[in-house]
Amino acid sequence: MYPERFSNLPAHAWPRLRALLDVHEGGGEPVHMTIGEPKHAFPAWVTDKIVEHSKGFNSYPPNDAAPELRQAICGFVSRRYGVPLDSDAQVMALNGTREGLYNAVMALCPETKAGGKPAVLMPNPFYQVYMIAALSVAADPIMVPATAENGHLPDYGSLPAELLNRTTAAYVCSPANPQGAVASYDYWRDLIELAEKYDFRVFADECYSEIYRGDAPVGALQVAHDIGANPDRVLIFHSLSKRSNLPGLRSGFVAGSAANITQIKQLRNYAGSPLPLPIQLASAAVWDDEEHVIENRAMYVEKYDIADRILGNVPGYTSPEAGFFLWLPVKNDEEAAVKLWRETGVRVLPGGYLAQEWNGENPGQGYIRAAMVAPKAETARGIVLIRDCLYPQ
Repeated sequence: MYPERFSNLPAHAWPRLRALLDVHEGGGEPVHMTIGEPKHAFPAWVTDKIVEHSKGFNSYPPNDAAPELRQAICGFVSRRYGVPLDSDAQVMALNGTREGLYNAVMALCPETKAGGKPAVLMPNPFYQVYMIAALSVAADPIMVPATAENGHLPDYGSLPAELLNRTTAAYVCSPANPQGAVASYDYWRDLIELAEKYDFRVFADECYSEIYRGDAPVGALQVAHDIGANPDRVLIFHSLSKRSNLPGLRSGFVAGSAANITQIKQLRNYAGSPLPLPIQLASAAVWDDEEHVIENRAMYVEKYDIADRILGNVPGYTSPEAGFFLWLPVKNDEEAAVKLWRETGVRVLPGGYLAQEWNGENPGQGYIRAAMVAPKAETARGIVLIRDCLYPQ
């Protein structure tokens, strides 16, 4: 059963990209704008913290995290969203948010709902783990277009009641990958009220929450707390990868109701791997510090401004609200990616690789995604090359 469930999946984005580009010679010094891997410096004292607690590598780490880390996570959520959490019951550290986004469905999705096969809603384009999580529990992955017409956020309220009755979970990424759209207070409120009506959970992927221009993005747990929603209704997922430029630390968390976290912890007991203790204690110090986050955000704001200045006259260009990706319109995403690579050495990701065909359309096609993660000068050089190659004046 399991091999059949995964046998018809399309190739993952990165093997597809290598197959597309690597057969061609690059047209200049490579500028890598494909992977969203932060390149800004992480806080220098993180290494010192790991060394300070290095004896912890000699012990099995706590399954759901050391008290210091759980308390630091709760402190971050309280400062950022004004939501009090019980550090003993409502948070669990993750080996990166991908683990949590996958295991939440594994732990919480029922075998049936409304007398039929359960459904898991997700935006399209989307982070691939959403689809794999749904398939892993034999649920229907329902891919809802997140396009310019709906503000690049999925309109789950437009789905038929028959489908919503079968829905067990709905993923939302805000700020969105790849488009940088931010869910408003009203968006979260309407979605949570829809979840209350049809009895499903909202899985809020908020990994890009600390990279923004202007006002800080509203959080799903914040809105759920404000409106007095059922505590079981919302789970949030965060990471130090983007916030603190620490993708290699693989340190994140999930937070929500005690009932939901208890079930996720139980799955971890049997099938998970907690973070090493020195990593946990270093992570606690990182969650407790906001100074480096402010500095990091300022560097991204500079790059937003650079992109606006260089691409502002490009038809269809949309300045991102948050995150660190440019979502740029093109006639053919694969042809544009090949042209860029062959003529300039810039590597970007075809938008269609981040989405699936649904009802005959792939909403990612017609776009390329360019990651603005490199230092300012290199990012600016890449954006200029993109403009001159794909959007000549």
